[in-house]
Amino acid sequence: MAKGSGSGQGREMLTSANVYRKIVLSYTYVGIWIFLSFMVIIFNKYILDRKMYNWPFPISLTMIHMAFCSSLAFLLVRVLKVVEPVVGMTREFYMSSVVPIGALYSLSLWLSNSAYIYLSVSFIQMLKALMPVAVYSTGVLLKKEVFKSQTMANMVGISLGVGIAAYGEAKFNGRGVMLQLGAVAFEAIRLVLIQILLTSKGISLNPITSLYYVAPCCFAFLSIPWILIEYPSLRYTSSFQFDYLVFGTNAACAFALNLAVFLLVGKTSALTMNVAGVVKDWLLIAFSWSVILDRVTSINLVGYGIAFIGVCFYNHAKLQVLKAKEAQKKVQADEEAGLLKDQKLDRLEEDRKNDSKP
Repeated sequence: MAKGSGSGQGREMLTSANVYRKIVLSYTYVGIWIFLSFMVIIFNKYILDRKMYNWPFPISLTMIHMAFCSSLAFLLVRVLKVVEPVVGMTREFYMSSVVPIGALYSLSLWLSNSAYIYLSVSFIQMLKALMPVAVYSTGVLLKKEVFKSQTMANMVGISLGVGIAAYGEAKFNGRGVMLQLGAVAFEAIRLVLIQILLTSKGISLNPITSLYYVAPCCFAFLSIPWILIEYPSLRYTSSFQFDYLVFGTNAACAFALNLAVFLLVGKTSALTMNVAGVVKDWLLIAFSWSVILDRVTSINLVGYGIAFIGVCFYNHAKLQVLKAKEAQKKVQADEEAGLLKDQKLDRLEEDRKNDSKP
């Protein structure tokens, strides 16, 4: 009895240690993602803001990111062979599926980075709370989501909160708001198209292969507005000297963020990233107010608080759906296991009867 009790305690301790290890790793992945996402946002703001580094060329900055990420992804996929290219990625499939996603991604990044020139970091994070609204609405329009009045009421609540936050914004800039809303819209369409064009066809891209295929496409698309909008200014009016330390570090942070997304989603879940994103937004708002000295009004906080509650409720609803699906899968697995056991017993009984016959 003592020996069995000790063995049971040992297994229990081992199980507890494994649980704690998983918890620690999950929080580590969350912490790495929040830190890198925080760094990229603040770094981009620092470079683009006219009162800081004063280099207001968002297309150029995005192209630097895409060139850096393309080069590293090519090195990891083709030279070092850390990951394998996607099987079935034909020229026709690339043009019909990856190119539209790359075009939308380039527009989203361009407009999102442009917004940093006109808006504070805190207000941009408040506007980004509209992402669930945009994704759900796009999914309903493209018939990837089922319309539910309760979910739509939740989306209206989030929109109302963001509207109140915008009303209370001390340095409201209409152009900056339109740029950020455009970035949210293009990103939402991109996310839904990934489900339609890639996931539904059994194609799965991790961040490295995603950058390998999408980043060069983004660079190509961005080169068109860059030639028309930013190249003349950079060539004739800017005394800019390329700072390899600043832009190299910035691009490296952007690449590392993509890897952190892979770790976070791959080792936990996309829902965990959504929840971590809410924590990151509050940290950025606090940093913007205390360090950058952006003005955050009480109406800002009330509005974002309403949107925050709506986003939390949305994430909670998604968690319940995931739990229900997991429970259903477990029931099906148990039923299949029971059926196999019954079939095995029937076969054994039949074999026994056959063996007993003269």
